[in-house]
Amino acid sequence: MSLWHYPLLFFTGIFAGLVDSMAGGGGIITVPVLLNLGLPVPLALGTNKLQSSFGSVSAAWHYSRQGVVRFRDCHWGIVMTLIGAALGAFTVELLDDELLAKIIPWLLGAILIYTIFRPSVGHLDHPPRWRWPWFYAAFGLGLGFYDGFFGPGTGAFWAIAFVVVQGQNFVKATGHTKVMNATSNLASLAVFLLHGSVHLGAGLTMGAGQLIGAKLGTGLVVKRGARFVRPIFLIMVAATLGRLIYLALTRP
Repeated sequence: MSLWHYPLLFFTGIFAGLVDSMAGGGGIITVPVLLNLGLPVPLALGTNKLQSSFGSVSAAWHYSRQGVVRFRDCHWGIVMTLIGAALGAFTVELLDDELLAKIIPWLLGAILIYTIFRPSVGHLDHPPRWRWPWFYAAFGLGLGFYDGFFGPGTGAFWAIAFVVVQGQNFVKATGHTKVMNATSNLASLAVFLLHGSVHLGAGLTMGAGQLIGAKLGTGLVVKRGARFVRPIFLIMVAATLGRLIYLALTRP
């Protein structure tokens, strides 16, 4: 890393933290920056987990302080997501991600279409369809594993699960999503650290920016409400979908 890279990383962290705390998808900003600065793929992914952990933990804390989410209501989800993410991170060396790379764009496309054609979804709370322990067992293990193993779009999958399955509005769904993101990020980060696949200087610099961006983003979400979150959510799902399609088309 050259000295001039660090201001770039810091401001990238601010922007990514702002976007990610509102609607997820910060990784489509940070990972390309890390790769373009010359980090090998494993090191870029591990460094991204370090910096994104700052943002997701900070966002979860701010949403809790604002009364959007209560940690004591999420303990079962945290446990299940932690287990799933750790299993996913350890499995990444054993399985081929080609199948996921083909399936995930279709799932993100379905989320995009569903949200566009259901303009009222996520504006108001509705009764949950599943009991919370069953919901967290299924989605915590499943999405935790996915985030530890592959990752793109995890925030969108969590948010739409909280909205559609558990009837939350977009503000509550975003707050709960950040708690689960923080859990899977920390679990995956521990595995990357064990393998030595983290650039501490780059990750901590971006993480400092993430703290600022996450605070700004959570404040905007709480102040503006669900109608503000919905279009940003759609934009980030579309951006993530576009990046995955681009990678699929350009993959040798």
